[in-house]
Amino acid sequence: MDTPKHILTTFDEALSDLRKDLLTMVELTQRNLSHAINGLLQRDDSLCTKAIADDEQVDQLEKQIDKTGFEILVRYQPVASDLRQVVSAMKLSPNVERVADEATNIAEAASTLNKDLALAEVSLIVPIQAHAISMFKDSIDAFVREDVELARVVISRDKQLDDMNASANRQLTDRMMQDRDQLRGYLNLILISRCLERVGDHATNIAEDAVYAAAAEDIRHQS
Repeated sequence: MDTPKHILTTFDEALSDLRKDLLTMVELTQRNLSHAINGLLQRDDSLCTKAIADDEQVDQLEKQIDKTGFEILVRYQPVASDLRQVVSAMKLSPNVERVADEATNIAEAASTLNKDLALAEVSLIVPIQAHAISMFKDSIDAFVREDVELARVVISRDKQLDDMNASANRQLTDRMMQDRDQLRGYLNLILISRCLERVGDHATNIAEDAVYAAAAEDIRHQS
């Protein structure tokens, strides 16, 4: 027996609402991350403040996505690809929320750095943030476009980001030994570098969920 058309339309609308909330959450997170990084690089405390203040909106959207997703599962009991779309959206939102948390951590560290003299070693963060933000953007694109190949490329780039973070940590640790007057500044740069490395980890998780949503393949924990 065919499912009545109005039921399908209602389910499609509910799924569309879920994806809209998710994309809004992503846009806010990308903006917060951009504000945090620019607050650091431009020494602009107002941008840091915006990144911190707007985190609450991301948190509320995560709750809404969970609520909508559970309602869809209970009401419509979707199967196959529809089920994967709902489950993947619900799994993706916590990773997006954690990227927003990292943006907040970066903004707070940047605010502290901005109170002291500028450190030349801030330049070490530039390639790391570019790589991490690119991974995050591409992981979202892979999810939205159901692009399995792009998702796999994102995953393959995580090792490079780990290496960049490790290299920056070594250089900053050396500088700490040479210039103890700037100890707090170097520690905050190490924190920011690690936050960006975690952004890459969350982007990897999102890319893995993108593969699952598009191809029904669970590639987590593979070598």
